[in-house]
Amino acid sequence: MRLLNIILVIFFTITNQIKADQNNQTLEILKKGGNLIFIRHAYAPGGGDPDNFDINDCSTQRNLSDSGREQSKKIGNFFVKNNIPISLIISSKWCRCKETAQIAFKNFETKNFLNSFYSEKFSKNKKLQMKNLKKYIDNWNESENLVLVTHYVVISEALGYAPSSGEIVIANKSLKKIGNIKIDY
Repeated sequence: MRLLNIILVIFFTITNQIKADQNNQTLEILKKGGNLIFIRHAYAPGGGDPDNFDINDCSTQRNLSDSGREQSKKIGNFFVKNNIPISLIISSKWCRCKETAQIAFKNFETKNFLNSFYSEKFSKNKKLQMKNLKKYIDNWNESENLVLVTHYVVISEALGYAPSSGEIVIANKSLKKIGNIKIDY
């Protein structure tokens, strides 16, 4: 039993060091700039949107909880604390994404190609949205980072990665995932 405890301590020490090294490498990549930074909106309890969803009425949408708003503040603080250069922040038009962007960064603009296509109502938009996202990225040529506040389905379709709420996922212009940073809520 004592040997097992020693092995477990060594394992957790090594894996924690690997995670710390990966986070340091990811931070250095972010500080250099020129990256795509996908952020899944902060914590909004539930899944999908209600049947009466109206893009112009936040009361009909799934919205951030108080924990999600706190998580949004942490996201913004992460960028400020680490002096991460940002050229532009763009968001989905869904209220939970706009609120995440507003709390974290203050200034942002919205683009349709970041909207959710999770529900059957919007699934027909997927192909065009992904095409427009790729076109936008191809035309983006900045030395600073581009922040995209969006949804699980957009990030998983673009990067082949399943993010958690408020997770920061870094990719290059070829949409290859470079790293990720989880921000607790």
